[in-house]
Formats: sequence, structure tokens, C-alpha cells
Amino acid sequence: MKISIRQFLPGVLIAFGFTLTFAALAQEALPPPPPQAAEATAADVTPAVPSEPAVRRLDAAPTDPATVDATTAKPEAEKNAPRGKKKSSIRLGKMQAAGHGTDRISVGHDANLAAGDSADAVVAVIGSATSAGSVADSVVAVIGNARATGAVGDSVVAVLGSVYVDGKVGDAVVAVMGDVELGPKAEVGGDVVAIGGKITRAPTAIVRGKEQNVALPGEFGHIEGLHAWFRQCLLKARPLAFGPNLGWAWLVALTALGLYVFMALLFPRGAEKCLGTLETRPGYSILTALLSVLAAPVLIVLLAITGVGLFVVPFLVVGMLVASLFGKAVILGWMGRRITRLAGDGSLNHIALAVLLGGMLVLGLYLVPVVGFIVFNLLAWIGMGVVIYTLILGMKREKPVPVAAAAANVSPAEPPLVAGMAAGMAGAGAVAEDPVSSPFTAPVPPVATPPPMVSAATLPRAGFWIRTAALLIDLVLVAVVTSLAHLHRDGAFMMLLLAAYGAAMWRLRGTTIGGIVCGLKVVRIDNREIDWTTAIVRGLGCFLSLAVAGLGFIWVAFDDEKQSWHDKIAGTTVVRVPKGMSLV
Repeated sequence: MKISIRQFLPGVLIAFGFTLTFAALAQEALPPPPPQAAEATAADVTPAVPSEPAVRRLDAAPTDPATVDATTAKPEAEKNAPRGKKKSSIRLGKMQAAGHGTDRISVGHDANLAAGDSADAVVAVIGSATSAGSVADSVVAVIGNARATGAVGDSVVAVLGSVYVDGKVGDAVVAVMGDVELGPKAEVGGDVVAIGGKITRAPTAIVRGKEQNVALPGEFGHIEGLHAWFRQCLLKARPLAFGPNLGWAWLVALTALGLYVFMALLFPRGAEKCLGTLETRPGYSILTALLSVLAAPVLIVLLAITGVGLFVVPFLVVGMLVASLFGKAVILGWMGRRITRLAGDGSLNHIALAVLLGGMLVLGLYLVPVVGFIVFNLLAWIGMGVVIYTLILGMKREKPVPVAAAAANVSPAEPPLVAGMAAGMAGAGAVAEDPVSSPFTAPVPPVATPPPMVSAATLPRAGFWIRTAALLIDLVLVAVVTSLAHLHRDGAFMMLLLAAYGAAMWRLRGTTIGGIVCGLKVVRIDNREIDWTTAIVRGLGCFLSLAVAGLGFIWVAFDDEKQSWHDKIAGTTVVRVPKGMSLV
């Protein structure tokens, strides 16, 4: 049912009118006196004595007219005053009587309360909170220090900052990632907690609760560097900046750059392949990055719903992280290649040097406000898209069948020999006859074409995605069997059981159930039969491929021979079997 604006507007006006009416009735029911009533004396009040007994509420205590306090009387001026003015004067009187003003709240700078002043609360976000006066509630500093030398009714808290107290605090004193110092006049009614810092207490300080010091390893208790990074970098939307206490941020950035250069040195061929994908197909790479960012959360949620997905999700997250890091190295290499290509195709054109030069350029961009954070996020997203799209392209590339090897497995046919004999007889003067009906030619039986031999040389190698699909099928199968058998299902046991299942199936059938579904077979490079030693070595090699964030399995997409790390260890590979060939 559609509701138009004309139908909706009257309802809004009616609701607004009812709201105003109820607000007016609520104001009329408030009887507190104005500030002027406090100056009146009992002699000035002349209560009217009714001739008839007054009707009072049963839950109210009887009042004697002679003992009526002057502050409870209602002067005629107040009774006859307009409702709105009477309400505002009542509120102002309450604030002045309590002695508190509005809360002292600041964002991006310090919040201060001077001595002799009072407030309900003193709060500073990304700044320090200092109070020398009277605070009814709490003194709180987020990403800053908290200092209270006056009375505080509730708590004094600092998140990513330190706390100094030299007054009376009604409840707790807490510092998260900071120190707590109690002065000689400190009196704390609750606990004193320091997380990631230390507690310093004067001998005359009083703590009625417990002291809890939660220490963290390393130098995390000294957070001056974090304060400087929040103020100089985070608030200006950039990863790096020049300034005091920011040396640790530069150390982290240079360490990450060293990791990218090391990855380029360790896997130059993979980096060059991804770099070629980015240069030849930039649009598809960016589109893959966008789809990956959008689809990854949905895929993780769908996998987490199933019991098997809980085992796959950690590897998926780690794989995406590794793809993002490796892709970032590729993007840095692409940027640095714009410089190294000026020196020609010599040693200066190495991908590792290009990554180093690109990283130095990016460090300069990190110093620019707003642009620094944009560059930081785009490098990771686009880099992950480049790596994923390179894996997709690697799935489509199949190794061609060598012609010489294919011809060696085909037996020669006999009809050319028979045709040569018939031609010789025709040259000797014989009458040429139909070779089929001639009495001189023996009938030649049809020669059946032999099926292709399951060999690494004659059949195409299997790519990354088809092998991943077969592995997922085997993983689901093992998980279902262990669930039905009520076996212990932790991660280590599942991986050990999967490796044992794979080794047994490779030895007995040359493939697994997932391989049968996907048409895959494990063969040796030398075309010999897979024995128990080869199967066990390949199964144990899977743990090595999995140990480095699954990079040994992903290596299939980059390797020219379509071999994983455990394939190279065992001397095996996986081929795609033609349709119709039985694998059972």
C-alpha cells in the first residue's frame, strides 16, 4: 500500500499537536518554587485556612499550616505567571542551587575545569581532561591523559593515556594503556586499575578497593608514540608523519617494505606474472579487486553457517591476507618499473629493485593528509585483485601435448604397406583393381585407435581452481565421515586424517573421490607407478605447503609445470583425464 505525502502530512501534524498538549500538561503539574521563594520568611507566608476540611491524598502526610516552610509556598506571582516562563525559571533555579553547569566535553582538544568551578562531568576525546574543581560524575579522557586534583563523585578514566589523582574520588581510577599515579591527598573509594602500565602511589594516598596492575609484554606501557601517531597521523588521515615519538611508525613502515622486497626476491616469477596481468589487463584486475572486496564477507558468512566452513574460513582469511601482501608488492613493483625501465633491460630492471623504488615513492605519498590513507587502502585492494585474477588466468592455461610424445604412443597402420604392394603390381603390368575387391589383397581389419596413456607428457596438467575444487570435495567427505563416526574433530586431527586418506587413495587408485568427480589423476613425472613411498611423501609434503599460509597449494597457479610444493617434493603432478576414461 502506497502512502502519499498528502495522507502522511495530516497525521504528522496531529501527532505534533498531541505532543505539545501533553508537554503543556506536564509543565502545569510541576510545583517547585522559583528562586525568589527561598528569600521569603515564614512570617511572610499567610496560608489560607479553609472553612471546610480540605481533601488530601491518602499517601500524603498531613501538613500543619503553622509549620509550612517558606520554600514550599507559592506566591501569587508564580501562580499567575505564564507556564513557559515559570518552567524556565524553575530549571535555572535547580541548576544554580546544585552549583553545576553543563558538562565540559571537548573533541580534538583538552577539557579543563578550573579550581572553584563545578560541573557534572569533564570529558575529552582525543585530548586530555583536567579538573581542579568539583565534578559530580566522572573525569574521562580518550586518547589523552586524565588529571583530577579536586573532588570527583564517580570515576577517573583514561583510555590510551595516564591518570593522575590528588583528591577524593568516589569510585574507581582506571588507565588503559597508561600509568596511574596517586598523589599524597588522593582518596579512592573503589579499585585502582592500570592495564598496560604501572601504578605509583604516595605513602599517604588511600585506596579503599583493590589495586590491579595488568602488565603487557614489551614496551606497550609507554604510549607516547601512540598519542603522537593519533594526533599527527590518524587525525590527518595519513599513515606517516615527521615528529617526535614517531620513530616506531617509520620502523614498521620500513620493515613492511623490506618484507615486500624479500617476497619479490623469493618469488620473482610469480611477481612478474602478476605484473604482466596488471599491465595487460588493468580493467579486469580492478574489477576483480572490487568483486573480491564485496564478495569476501558474504562468502565468509556462508561458510561460517556450515560446520565445515568453520574449518575453511581461517585459511580463506589467511589466503586473502597473503594475496593482499603479495599484491601490494606487485603494485610497488609496477610503480618502480616506471623508473627502472629507463635504465634498459639490464640487472637494474629486476623486480626487487622496482619494488624498493616504488616503496620509497609510496612512503612519500603516505605523508600527504587524506591522500596517504587513500593510497594505503588502494594498494592492498588492487593488489589482492591482481593476484586473484592471475590465479583465474592460470586456471585457463593448459600445457599443450607434445607432438613427438603423442606420435610415439600411436602404432603404425598397415594400409600404407598394402597400398604400396598394389602400386608395385600395377607398375609391373597388372590390371589395376579395386583394392577392396581384388583377390591379391587380403582384407585388412580396422585398427582401433588406442586410448591416450595417462602420463604427465601426454595429458594436460590440472590448474589451480579445478584442484582446489577436488580438495574441497575431499575435505567435505572427510568431515562428514568423522561426524558420522563421532570422532574428535579438531584442526590437527582433520588435517592428519585428510593426508592419510589422500595417501591411501593415491597409492590404490591414483586419485581421490574429489579427483574422480573432477576428472583428475595423480601421476609421477617419470611415468612410473605411484608406490607407498611416493604417496606418503606427497601426503607429508602437503603439511609443508599448508604451513606457509597455504602458499604451497597456491603455487600451482604460478608454476609453469603446474606443480605444487608437495608435487615437487614427491616428483608428481596432477593431470586432467579425458571424458569417458574410467578412474575407478
